[in-house]
Amino acid sequence: MPKLWNETIDAHRREVRAAILDTTATLVAEYGLRGVTMSAIAERAGIGRATLYKYFSDVESILTAWHEQQMAGHLAEIAEIRDRAGAPAERLAVVLEAFAVRSRRSQGHDSAIAATLHRGRHMTAAEQHVHTMIRGLIAEGAAAGSIRADVSAAELASYCVHALTAAETSTSTAAVRRLVEVIMSGLRLAP
Repeated sequence: MPKLWNETIDAHRREVRAAILDTTATLVAEYGLRGVTMSAIAERAGIGRATLYKYFSDVESILTAWHEQQMAGHLAEIAEIRDRAGAPAERLAVVLEAFAVRSRRSQGHDSAIAATLHRGRHMTAAEQHVHTMIRGLIAEGAAAGSIRADVSAAELASYCVHALTAAETSTSTAAVRRLVEVIMSGLRLAP
């Protein structure tokens, strides 16, 4: 019986946490970062303020937790896309495109919200994860003879990550695809 009780409590805590995260994201989308209070979150989530404070100390900590969850989901999706592709160079291209498309989608976000969400350890960890994924694919492609090996995989991964920042201002999906093709042409072996 204690195990079932603990599982029930854990499930309830996950549900409350998810409700807090979702509610906060909705309120920020509706009112902006400065327009959201802990009281409003508690009221909209249907919980008491004391309960809310047991989970989070302030709106920023809730947004950070929400963003961590979003980033983890994006990274998992990119890994799934990678795993469905074939040869290393193809896998690299689909990862670069998926990352670039995600970067493009983030354009237009409120600058105050972006500044809050894009700092901290979770972003550093996510960026490192993407760099490591790209570096691994480059190394695989170099070993297979489809990606240049005259520059280290780590340097080429940094090149890719920095070049992909241009996707944030791309005007269309076609522009993102052209950007990825330019990056890939710099990675391929010269004919």
